Amino acid sequence: MKALYDLPAPAKLNLFLHVTGRRDDGYHLLQSVFMLIDWCDTLHIERRQDGQLSREDLEAPLPADDLVLRAARALQALAPPGSGAHIAIAKRIPAQAGMGGGSSDAATCLLGLNRLWQLGLPLARLEAIGLQLGADVPFFLRGHNAWVEGIGEEITPVALPSTDVVVVRPGQGIDTRSIFVAPDLERATTRATIYGFAACDAQNEKEPGLPGLFEFGRNDLQPVAQRLCPEVTQAIEWLGAKGLKARMTGSGSAVFAPANVAKLQDADLSDVPSGWTVRKCKNMSVHPLAGWADSDNS
Repeated sequence: MKALYDLPAPAKLNLFLHVTGRRDDGYHLLQSVFMLIDWCDTLHIERRQDGQLSREDLEAPLPADDLVLRAARALQALAPPGSGAHIAIAKRIPAQAGMGGGSSDAATCLLGLNRLWQLGLPLARLEAIGLQLGADVPFFLRGHNAWVEGIGEEITPVALPSTDVVVVRPGQGIDTRSIFVAPDLERATTRATIYGFAACDAQNEKEPGLPGLFEFGRNDLQPVAQRLCPEVTQAIEWLGAKGLKARMTGSGSAVFAPANVAKLQDADLSDVPSGWTVRKCKNMSVHPLAGWADSDNS
């Protein structure tokens, strides 16, 4: 196998995000439901025989040493001598948005190189590598919508109804660290249960998941983010003026709201402020590369 093209790296949304504590090493303990959406980056990976790793940015430029190259180096340490790769990335998921784009790219890179280099590493081994790169990477490697706990390593698949969402990324992003070091961040939210979350889906049997699943809990990072980045508040209010109830996803500046995309006309979103990105998305029941770690690499 010489190359793998058009490998998708989908974004995720946090339907809620609770901070329930903090470990002695400083890592925060979280609870969340991660939902995959069809806003994707794309990777193309070609095998090199000289043992070198190189990267090409096809759209938005990336930092010189991004998570993809770090993931490739980590896996290369387990590969036969001379294993190299050229990785081209079409970057479409906005940075500092809380949508997991970098982690998703890293996961797709690990899955692709595991197959391209015919390593045959099991999913658990890739997850261990991924967790060292970023807390969200194991979720993308698993490839299913999930209830996520701990620092991101406790993953329980959940079934979510088919859902349309509108995602808004304001012009300004937010650095994750700036939120987690904030003294006013809520760090002691009472632990929720997956059963309580699932019960929300039963509140409205005629339209499962709407609005129940989107009204569960809150994003504990949102008040700090709104203080650091007023555009988060502006994006929530912009969607609210259109009758959409929004909340922030993850630790970035993007916000989202459930909506019937089929009925939402482009004209309804025509007054987008300068520098903002607005996209109508659908959720995904499974990652397009789910199961790759267990497949035959011949």
